[in-house]
Amino acid sequence: MEDSILAIDKEARQPRYQRIKDYILDGISKQEFKPGCKIPPELELAKLFGVSRMTVNKAIRDLAEAGILLRFAGDGTYVAERKTDAPLLDVNNIAQEIEARSHMHSTAVQLLCTEAASEEIALRLGMHVGATVFHSLLVHLEDGLPVQLEDRFVNPAWAPGYLDQDFTRITPNYYLMQNCPLTDIEHSVEAIIPCEQEQDMLGITKDEPCLLVQRRTWSHKNLVSFARLVHPGSRYKLRSQTRVG
Repeated sequence: MEDSILAIDKEARQPRYQRIKDYILDGISKQEFKPGCKIPPELELAKLFGVSRMTVNKAIRDLAEAGILLRFAGDGTYVAERKTDAPLLDVNNIAQEIEARSHMHSTAVQLLCTEAASEEIALRLGMHVGATVFHSLLVHLEDGLPVQLEDRFVNPAWAPGYLDQDFTRITPNYYLMQNCPLTDIEHSVEAIIPCEQEQDMLGITKDEPCLLVQRRTWSHKNLVSFARLVHPGSRYKLRSQTRVG
Protein backbone atom coordinates (compact mmCIF):
# COMPACT_ATOMS: atom_id res chain seq x y z
CA MET A 1 0.00 0.00 0.00
CA GLU A 2 2.79 2.36 0.96
CA ASP A 3 4.62 1.62 -2.33
CA SER A 4 1.46 2.48 -4.29
CA ILE A 5 1.10 5.80 -2.46
CA LEU A 6 4.75 6.64 -3.15
CA ALA A 7 4.34 5.79 -6.84
CA ILE A 8 1.26 8.01 -7.13
CA ASP A 9 3.05 10.84 -5.30
CA LYS A 10 6.07 10.52 -7.57
CA GLU A 11 3.87 10.66 -10.68
CA ALA A 12 2.07 13.72 -9.34
CA ARG A 13 5.37 15.55 -8.82
CA GLN A 14 6.72 14.52 -12.25
CA PRO A 15 6.70 17.27 -14.92
CA ARG A 16 3.89 16.78 -17.41
CA TYR A 17 6.21 16.73 -20.39
CA GLN A 18 8.20 13.93 -18.73
CA ARG A 19 5.05 11.82 -18.48
CA ILE A 20 4.58 12.24 -22.24
CA LYS A 21 8.21 11.30 -22.89
CA ASP A 22 7.82 8.19 -20.71
CA TYR A 23 4.64 7.26 -22.59
CA ILE A 24 6.40 7.48 -25.95
CA LEU A 25 9.51 5.64 -24.73
CA ASP A 26 7.35 2.91 -23.21
CA GLY A 27 5.48 2.57 -26.51
CA ILE A 28 8.77 2.22 -28.39
CA SER A 29 10.05 -0.35 -25.88
CA LYS A 30 6.86 -2.41 -26.25
CA GLN A 31 6.97 -2.14 -30.07
CA GLU A 32 3.70 -0.20 -30.09
CA PHE A 33 5.60 2.59 -31.87
CA LYS A 34 8.01 0.80 -34.20
CA PRO A 35 11.04 2.29 -35.98
CA GLY A 36 9.92 4.21 -39.04
CA CYS A 37 6.33 4.56 -37.82
CA LYS A 38 4.54 7.78 -36.97
CA ILE A 39 3.63 8.57 -33.36
CA PRO A 40 0.27 10.19 -32.44
CA PRO A 41 -0.07 13.88 -33.47
CA GLU A 42 0.68 16.60 -30.91
CA LEU A 43 -2.98 17.60 -30.62
CA GLU A 44 -3.98 14.02 -29.87
CA LEU A 45 -1.30 13.71 -27.20
CA ALA A 46 -2.33 17.05 -25.70
CA LYS A 47 -5.92 15.81 -25.31
CA LEU A 48 -4.78 12.44 -23.97
CA PHE A 49 -2.69 14.02 -21.20
CA GLY A 50 -4.81 17.12 -20.64
CA VAL A 51 -1.93 19.50 -21.36
CA SER A 52 -1.13 22.29 -23.76
CA ARG A 53 0.38 21.61 -27.16
CA MET A 54 3.47 23.51 -25.99
CA THR A 55 4.04 20.90 -23.29
CA VAL A 56 3.74 18.09 -25.83
CA ASN A 57 6.07 19.95 -28.15
CA LYS A 58 8.76 20.11 -25.46
CA ALA A 59 8.55 16.35 -24.84
CA ILE A 60 8.83 15.57 -28.53
CA ARG A 61 11.60 18.10 -29.03
CA ASP A 62 13.66 16.52 -26.24
CA LEU A 63 13.24 13.05 -27.77
CA ALA A 64 14.11 14.37 -31.23
CA GLU A 65 17.29 16.00 -29.90
CA ALA A 66 18.21 12.64 -28.34
CA GLY A 67 17.86 10.99 -31.75
CA ILE A 68 14.87 8.87 -30.70
CA LEU A 69 12.29 10.70 -32.86
CA LEU A 70 12.46 12.37 -36.27
CA ARG A 71 10.29 15.43 -36.99
CA PHE A 72 9.18 16.42 -40.49
CA ALA A 73 7.42 19.75 -41.03
CA GLY A 74 3.96 19.26 -42.45
CA ASP A 75 4.14 15.50 -42.10
CA GLY A 76 4.53 14.48 -38.47
CA THR A 77 6.91 12.79 -36.07
CA TYR A 78 8.37 9.34 -36.59
CA VAL A 79 10.30 6.87 -34.49
CA ALA A 80 13.92 6.93 -35.65
CA GLU A 81 15.47 3.75 -36.93
CA ARG A 82 17.35 2.38 -33.97
CA LYS A 83 21.14 2.66 -33.98
CA THR A 84 23.22 0.91 -31.41
CA ASP A 85 25.41 3.45 -29.65
CA ALA A 86 28.78 1.97 -28.68
CA PRO A 87 31.93 3.53 -27.24
CA LEU A 88 34.77 3.80 -29.73
CA LEU A 89 37.73 3.68 -27.35
CA ASP A 90 36.49 0.96 -25.00
CA VAL A 91 36.33 -2.82 -25.47
CA ASN A 92 32.93 -3.62 -24.04
CA ASN A 93 30.83 -6.76 -23.97
CA ILE A 94 28.19 -6.25 -26.68
CA ALA A 95 25.72 -8.42 -24.75
CA GLN A 96 25.97 -6.09 -21.75
CA GLU A 97 25.63 -3.02 -23.99
CA ILE A 98 22.41 -4.37 -25.46
CA GLU A 99 20.96 -5.56 -22.16
CA ALA A 100 21.76 -2.18 -20.58
CA ARG A 101 19.28 -0.70 -23.07
CA SER A 102 16.65 -3.22 -21.86
CA HIS A 103 16.87 -5.08 -25.16
CA MET A 104 17.56 -8.75 -25.83
CA HIS A 105 20.93 -9.97 -27.05
CA SER A 106 21.33 -13.21 -28.96
CA THR A 107 24.12 -14.78 -31.00
CA ALA A 108 24.14 -16.86 -34.16
CA VAL A 109 27.35 -18.90 -34.41
CA GLN A 110 28.40 -19.20 -38.05
CA LEU A 111 31.82 -20.77 -37.57
CA LEU A 112 33.97 -22.06 -34.70
CA CYS A 113 37.05 -24.00 -35.72
CA THR A 114 40.82 -24.47 -35.85
CA GLU A 115 42.63 -23.47 -39.02
CA ALA A 116 46.04 -22.58 -40.41
CA ALA A 117 46.93 -18.91 -40.21
CA SER A 118 46.93 -17.14 -43.56
CA GLU A 119 49.67 -14.64 -44.33
CA GLU A 120 47.43 -11.75 -43.22
CA ILE A 121 46.29 -13.40 -39.97
CA ALA A 122 49.82 -14.52 -39.14
CA LEU A 123 50.99 -10.94 -39.57
CA ARG A 124 48.11 -9.60 -37.45
CA LEU A 125 48.83 -12.04 -34.60
CA GLY A 126 52.61 -12.06 -34.83
CA MET A 127 52.69 -15.78 -35.70
CA HIS A 128 54.19 -17.92 -38.46
CA VAL A 129 52.18 -18.52 -41.63
CA GLY A 130 50.40 -21.86 -41.30
CA ALA A 131 50.47 -21.82 -37.49
CA THR A 132 47.31 -23.05 -35.77
CA VAL A 133 44.76 -20.36 -34.86
CA PHE A 134 41.24 -20.44 -33.46
CA HIS A 135 38.62 -18.83 -35.72
CA SER A 136 35.12 -17.77 -34.71
CA LEU A 137 32.49 -16.05 -36.84
CA LEU A 138 29.42 -14.79 -34.97
CA VAL A 139 26.45 -12.54 -35.65
CA HIS A 140 25.26 -10.52 -32.66
CA LEU A 141 21.57 -9.56 -32.70
CA GLU A 142 19.59 -6.96 -30.79
CA ASP A 143 15.93 -7.96 -30.46
CA GLY A 144 16.48 -10.30 -33.39
CA LEU A 145 18.10 -7.66 -35.62
CA PRO A 146 21.77 -8.21 -36.63
CA VAL A 147 23.92 -5.33 -35.37
CA GLN A 148 27.43 -6.80 -35.49
CA LEU A 149 29.34 -9.44 -37.40
CA GLU A 150 32.30 -10.56 -35.29
CA ASP A 151 35.08 -12.31 -37.23
CA ARG A 152 37.77 -13.18 -34.67
CA PHE A 153 41.10 -15.01 -34.69
CA VAL A 154 42.70 -16.08 -31.42
CA ASN A 155 46.18 -17.35 -30.54
CA PRO A 156 45.58 -20.79 -28.92
CA ALA A 157 48.62 -20.37 -26.66
CA TRP A 158 46.86 -17.66 -24.64
CA ALA A 159 43.25 -18.92 -24.74
CA PRO A 160 43.42 -22.73 -25.04
CA GLY A 161 39.79 -23.27 -24.02
CA TYR A 162 38.35 -20.86 -26.59
CA LEU A 163 36.75 -23.46 -28.87
CA ASP A 164 35.10 -25.23 -25.92
CA GLN A 165 32.90 -22.23 -25.13
CA ASP A 166 29.19 -21.93 -25.93
CA PHE A 167 29.10 -18.53 -27.58
CA THR A 168 25.32 -18.50 -27.63
CA ARG A 169 25.54 -18.14 -23.83
CA ILE A 170 28.65 -15.98 -23.39
CA THR A 171 30.51 -13.70 -25.78
CA PRO A 172 34.12 -14.13 -26.90
CA ASN A 173 34.80 -10.78 -25.22
CA TYR A 174 33.58 -12.13 -21.88
CA TYR A 175 35.64 -15.31 -22.13
CA LEU A 176 38.82 -13.52 -23.17
CA MET A 177 38.47 -10.83 -20.50
CA GLN A 178 38.08 -13.53 -17.84
CA ASN A 179 41.06 -15.58 -19.02
CA CYS A 180 43.40 -13.03 -20.63
CA PRO A 181 42.84 -9.65 -18.90
CA LEU A 182 43.06 -6.84 -21.44
CA THR A 183 46.05 -4.51 -21.08
CA ASP A 184 46.46 -2.96 -24.57
CA ILE A 185 44.34 -2.45 -27.66
CA GLU A 186 44.93 -1.27 -31.20
CA HIS A 187 42.09 -0.50 -33.55
CA SER A 188 41.08 1.26 -36.74
CA VAL A 189 37.68 2.31 -38.08
CA GLU A 190 36.61 2.68 -41.69
CA ALA A 191 33.52 2.66 -43.88
CA ILE A 192 33.13 -0.35 -46.18
CA ILE A 193 30.69 -2.18 -48.42
CA PRO A 194 30.85 -5.74 -47.07
CA CYS A 195 31.12 -8.82 -49.27
CA GLU A 196 28.03 -10.75 -50.35
CA GLN A 197 28.44 -13.39 -47.62
CA GLU A 198 28.65 -10.72 -44.92
CA GLN A 199 25.62 -8.94 -46.37
CA ASP A 200 23.62 -12.15 -46.13
CA MET A 201 24.64 -12.78 -42.51
CA LEU A 202 23.76 -9.21 -41.52
CA GLY A 203 20.50 -9.21 -43.52
CA ILE A 204 21.36 -6.04 -45.43
CA THR A 205 21.22 -4.96 -49.08
CA LYS A 206 24.27 -4.88 -51.33
CA ASP A 207 24.53 -1.08 -51.20
CA GLU A 208 24.27 -0.77 -47.38
CA PRO A 209 27.45 0.89 -46.04
CA CYS A 210 28.95 -0.58 -42.89
CA LEU A 211 31.40 0.46 -40.20
CA LEU A 212 34.39 -1.83 -39.88
CA VAL A 213 36.35 -1.86 -36.65
CA GLN A 214 39.58 -3.86 -36.84
CA ARG A 215 40.97 -4.54 -33.37
CA ARG A 216 43.98 -6.31 -31.87
CA THR A 217 44.15 -6.98 -28.14
CA TRP A 218 47.03 -7.81 -25.82
CA SER A 219 47.17 -9.33 -22.37
CA HIS A 220 50.41 -7.98 -20.92
CA LYS A 221 53.00 -8.80 -23.65
CA ASN A 222 50.88 -11.48 -25.30
CA LEU A 223 49.06 -10.62 -28.54
CA VAL A 224 45.86 -12.59 -27.95
CA SER A 225 43.26 -11.70 -30.58
CA PHE A 226 42.53 -10.00 -33.88
CA ALA A 227 38.92 -9.21 -34.75
CA ARG A 228 36.98 -7.66 -37.62
CA LEU A 229 33.74 -6.15 -36.32
CA VAL A 230 31.31 -5.20 -39.09
CA HIS A 231 28.28 -3.04 -38.20
CA PRO A 232 25.44 -2.02 -40.55
CA GLY A 233 25.63 1.76 -40.87
CA SER A 234 21.87 2.20 -40.46
CA ARG A 235 21.82 0.29 -37.15
CA TYR A 236 25.04 1.28 -35.41
CA LYS A 237 27.10 4.29 -34.45
CA LEU A 238 30.33 4.76 -32.55
CA ARG A 239 30.97 7.51 -30.07
CA SER A 240 34.04 8.82 -28.30
CA GLN A 241 34.41 10.99 -25.23
CA THR A 242 37.76 12.36 -24.15
CA ARG A 243 38.56 14.35 -21.03
CA VAL A 244 40.87 17.29 -21.76
CA GLY A 245 43.04 18.76 -19.06
